[in-house]
Parts: sequence; C-alpha cells; structure tokens
Amino acid sequence: MPLYKTITVNPTVKVYIWHISESEGKLAQGITLTKHCQDRLNGMKSQLHRRGFLSIRHLMAEAGYVDHDLYYDASGKPHLKDGKHISITHSSYFTAIIVSETDEVGIDVEKQRDKILRIAHKFTPLQEYSTIANTDALVRKLTVVWGCKESLYKIYATHGLSFLHHIVISDFSLFDGETSGEIIYKGDTSKYEIKFLEFEGFTCVYALRKSK
Repeated sequence: MPLYKTITVNPTVKVYIWHISESEGKLAQGITLTKHCQDRLNGMKSQLHRRGFLSIRHLMAEAGYVDHDLYYDASGKPHLKDGKHISITHSSYFTAIIVSETDEVGIDVEKQRDKILRIAHKFTPLQEYSTIANTDALVRKLTVVWGCKESLYKIYATHGLSFLHHIVISDFSLFDGETSGEIIYKGDTSKYEIKFLEFEGFTCVYALRKSK
C-alpha cells in the first residue's frame, strides 16, 4: 500500500500522504462509497481523478474512517461526523488529508510547474519576489504561497474571499518549512500556523487556525 508519508503535527493533528501507483480496480477493493460519493466517482472522466478519489478513502482508513463518516456542507467543505476536522487534496499522482481533533485545518498539494509564473499576479503581489533571480526558486516559493492561500481558503470556506486581497502570507525562506498567515475579510481577522514540505517536484502545505 503506497502510503507515502505520515506526519504527526502535534498530538491532535496528523497528515497522511498517498502516492497513487495502483490501478482503479485495485484501489476500489475494500472501499464502500456513499451514494453521493459513488455518483461523484461515476461522473469523473479522468482515470487519474478517479484513482485519486479512491486513494483518499484509503487515507481515511489509515485515520480510522470510512466514506460514510464524511459529509460536505453547502460550501463544499468536508466534515467528519464525529466532529473532528478534515481537509482533502489531490494533485496528479499524490493525494493527502489532514485530520484534527481540535483545530480547523486545511491542506493542499501542488505540482511545481512554471505556469505558476503566469498566474502569480492573480494571487500575490509580485513585487514581494523581485529579489529572487533564480526561476526554479521562484517557482518553488510561489507554489508554497499558492498552497498556503489554498489551505487557508479551505478552512475559511467563504464565497467571495479573494486570494489576492484577503489572504496574507508572512514572508519565509524555503528552508524554513513554516510560515504564518491571516485572513482579513469583512472586518474579521483570523490567524493561521502554516507548515510546508517538498518532495518529488511537489509541494505540500498544511495550515491550522489559531485560537482567538
């Protein structure tokens, strides 16, 4: 079973990462889906998306859950029926989840690609990166920033929230492995702890909402 990595963030928060190498048939073994999730799976045309969807159910099993323990609210945010927090991500042949007993959490996995240079102005002020001359380092840093904002967005889950205007990520070095962020939206400010790691040309970012 290609459970790629587990990370114990703290005694109540754990990350699970899966490397998708099995066939869809292999991944479907031992998995029972709710009607809602079976319908979602049936509607997926991409085999990689289908395999990713099923691999996430194996990650849930690693955390002690089955598909019936999961539900989605009106904004599309996933929840666990026992009240614990969960966030889910899928990028190419990696999937990941983060499960927390207490803190609201978000997670994102992204493939490091040059195309992020073309869209960076849509989610972060580019002048903040003017001193980075190395293209590879810039792609890596921007991928972390995108992952940070995506993770925070998944926690906040509010329509109208702008990556560029409402989510702020503190500056960091790629060697730090961590940073912080905040969301400032309609007079409300919330703060987040963020950690990140890189592997095989991918970036994984996960965030915890700080208690007020």
